[in-house]
Amino acid sequence: MRLIVGLGNPGERYDLTRHNVGAAVLGLAAARWTVALTPLGDALRGSGSLGPVEVTLAAPVAWMNQSGPVVKALLAELALTPGDLLVVHDDLDLEVGRLRIKRDGGSGGHKGILSVITALGTNQFCRLKIGIGRPSLGTDATEYVLSTFFRDETALLQASLERAPLALECLLLDGLDAAMTRFNVWHKEAQG
Repeated sequence: MRLIVGLGNPGERYDLTRHNVGAAVLGLAAARWTVALTPLGDALRGSGSLGPVEVTLAAPVAWMNQSGPVVKALLAELALTPGDLLVVHDDLDLEVGRLRIKRDGGSGGHKGILSVITALGTNQFCRLKIGIGRPSLGTDATEYVLSTFFRDETALLQASLERAPLALECLLLDGLDAAMTRFNVWHKEAQG
């Protein structure tokens, strides 16, 4: 059993923002794998299987910086460890359109990831990072992550959103190293 968590802020106002791409990817994966997400406790969640792998998908309905306690409670309820966790989230340090799978690591300044690390007491969990790009000079980072994507980023964003569920499938079925080899490669010109 694996727990896949897509980070984002609750409410329609944030649905199409850069900070909510983790939750968007979770929704796309759920649709692809025919897993119904329903409100239960502090998350939208659903369970299913991808081949031989059982998965629970969850999107906390807490604010991004309060995601950690929700993730910790889900792991406890499912009798899973941080090694069974995969968190999908936005990343300012990656260009729009780029994906990166990581085995573990720090928060990189991401408040949702910091909350998860703090709640779990470890940074030893997998992440699928979705590139949202850096703000232009003088633009506040908080303002930027809560903004929608620019029109000229649409093709790259769409390509990454289409590839992200495939990256999750590869990770679950073929393993972390295979997924990193296949999806951490960046060919911008091929993406749009």
